[in-house]
Amino acid sequence: MSIVALTILLIKLWQFNLPRPEGARAVNRSLSLWHKGETEAAIEQLNTRQTVPAVLLLAMRGMRKGADQTLLREEVQRVASYRLNQLKLLLRPLEVIANLAPLLGLLGTVLGMIEAFQQMESAGSRVDPSILSGGIWQALLTTAVGLAVAIPVVAIHSWLERRVERIAASLNDAVTQVFTHQPKPQQSGKIANAA
Repeated sequence: MSIVALTILLIKLWQFNLPRPEGARAVNRSLSLWHKGETEAAIEQLNTRQTVPAVLLLAMRGMRKGADQTLLREEVQRVASYRLNQLKLLLRPLEVIANLAPLLGLLGTVLGMIEAFQQMESAGSRVDPSILSGGIWQALLTTAVGLAVAIPVVAIHSWLERRVERIAASLNDAVTQVFTHQPKPQQSGKIANAA
């Protein structure tokens, strides 16, 4: 279980840190340009490798083309759900490992205690305390290993889940800004000076 958990952790760290799903800088620059009416420049700031910028790019292109907002919202929601599910991928197995590791350790403890008491019973009246202490030591070791696997996995799982929630909130905020703030049309310098 520890090897599987470590493998999943490495995959998730790569997924969350290499492409940086939030793309916060690009999103902020793009939204700033979008609000100023510089739609083409806003779109150029975004890429499709990162989760939030990719969905934001879809929303901006659709709004710029004048697509039906209801259909565009549905498409954006579909793509956003797909992208977020990609980030949630393998979180469930981490949760299962976090729940099963201490239980397997406890099972090992119970089986070890059963074996220690069977050895005590077979020894009869010549019970040697070392038989009992050796069996208990081995039994408790399995619980310790189960907890040693579960504790970091629970912490990592919680951190990854929180990260996905923050990305979802950022995604929702960015897309909402695109739909609610129509870009101001740019005016040429002469018109602005004449006014």
